[in-house]
Amino acid sequence: MSTAEPARVMTFAQALADAVDEVLDEDPRVTLFGARFTGHTPSARVMDPVLKKHAARIAWPPISELAYCGIAVGAAMAGMRPIVEMSTSTFSYEAIPQIVNEAGIISATSGGRVGAPVIFHMLYGIRGAGGPQHSGSPQPWYWNSPGLQVAMPSCAADVKGLLRWAALRSENPTLFMDHQLLMELEGPVPAGRHEVPFGSAEVKRPGRDVTIVATSIQVSRALEAAAVLAREGIEAEVVDPRTLEPLDRETIFGSIRRTGRVVVTDESFDRCGVAAGLAAIIADECFGDLHAPVRRVSIPPVPVPYAEALERALVPSAARIAAAVRSIVS
Repeated sequence: MSTAEPARVMTFAQALADAVDEVLDEDPRVTLFGARFTGHTPSARVMDPVLKKHAARIAWPPISELAYCGIAVGAAMAGMRPIVEMSTSTFSYEAIPQIVNEAGIISATSGGRVGAPVIFHMLYGIRGAGGPQHSGSPQPWYWNSPGLQVAMPSCAADVKGLLRWAALRSENPTLFMDHQLLMELEGPVPAGRHEVPFGSAEVKRPGRDVTIVATSIQVSRALEAAAVLAREGIEAEVVDPRTLEPLDRETIFGSIRRTGRVVVTDESFDRCGVAAGLAAIIADECFGDLHAPVRRVSIPPVPVPYAEALERALVPSAARIAAAVRSIVS
């Protein structure tokens, strides 16, 4: 009889707080620049015990992203393993020179002699009355920046596993992007020191008729769409890359070659966005296996409005995903 401790059901935010607590316990090189990982959400207080327990390991920087990201990059180059909590992803725009032109390229420009294992954690996406300045989805920018890893967890188990792996194992700079609306999502989390290596996609739901490649919050929406489609006799397979860089092409391509049809969805702008990038890769590598065009479900290229009624019209919803599937499954 197995004596393994059963998985615990917890919210995304709780799993995130657990991961931060554990990495601080396990590696004295880990330090935090800011620590409000869960944002202004109902789950914000889950971080309070971590803040109290590890107060000496937390620096609370002023509103000067360029400066404190530069300090964190320098600390990483000197042997530390800093985690920078940037709150809303659009604030990271102020620190692009440090993230992209310092952390991202230092390994290459030093011939591999210097690394920068720093994590830039941020909340992205359409959050509800965030307006254009607080609803950014810059994952395509960072995916298009050589030298940076990009993680986009979709569930409690993955946020814990991916953050632990990045903080304790990776030697590369990482953009860790959590969708703010995921914080109250509940799910099972394996007990113990659960880690998910980067570059390891997961099939979240098996299916035979069509593949839906979905990132972060789009995984929940894709699973909702798949449940609706199943009642119509369409079996959709949902594949979660979990990380954009490195990208697990083998798992994604394997699913598409079995189903012959694919919908790609991400909550970023459609032009040069993540959905467009994945669609191009799939078209290049799996063209001969496709029975229909690749469909994308993302955001039209307009500023995200403040008014929630208008905001909802932009969301790449489960209904839009299901409609895209129906358009290619005869």
